[in-house]
Amino acid sequence: MATYVPHAGVTVRPLSASVSTTLWMVGTVLGALLIYYFIGIDQGAVSVFGSDTHVHEFVHDARHFLGFPCH
Repeated sequence: MATYVPHAGVTVRPLSASVSTTLWMVGTVLGALLIYYFIGIDQGAVSVFGSDTHVHEFVHDARHFLGFPCH
C-alpha cells in the first residue's frame, strides 16, 4: 500500500468559515438555477441543446406538478 508523503515546504491551509460558506452558497445557487432552467424554462424548441426535446419530455410531469405551463 502506498503512503502519501507531502513534499517539503508544502503547506495546506484549511479554508476559513466565510470562504467555505461562500463557496457552498454559490454552488447551491448555481445548482438551483440549473434545475430551475431544466424544469421551468427549457421548452425543447428554445433549448440550449438545439431542437432536442429529451430534457423537456423527461421533466414534463414535474413541470405540470409545479405549475409551469408547457403546451
